[in-house]
Amino acid sequence: METQRMLRTYARQLTSARRLARFRRSLPGADDEATVSRQVKRRLLVEQVSREIVENLVVTGSENQTVQSILTALDSEFGEQLQFQYPPAAIDLQVFRMTDQGPVEVTGPEKQTVFKRLWEITLEKVDDTML
Repeated sequence: METQRMLRTYARQLTSARRLARFRRSLPGADDEATVSRQVKRRLLVEQVSREIVENLVVTGSENQTVQSILTALDSEFGEQLQFQYPPAAIDLQVFRMTDQGPVEVTGPEKQTVFKRLWEITLEKVDDTML
């Protein structure tokens, strides 16, 4: 029991570290900010929120309405339920297709297609819901 709790804590720490590293890489230069238009600032904010959703909420199975609508749209587009995980020993996010025989990992070009559509759908949903 204690080992399981420790592993869950470690997995959460890994997820947080990945999220922070990606967030830092995505920040624009501070001196460029003065010349950025309102639309570009909005786009950057939409991308930042989308990144948070994809990296954290989608993986944790959040009950958030936006996350649920993203997953529903993605599942209907691919015709099957998809599940996203950061296994403790893995470096990258993994995608699993839920079948009658159990979960099957999605790999290769299909995985890239799923990630691309996940990102596009997330951007659309976040952009639609932001004021």
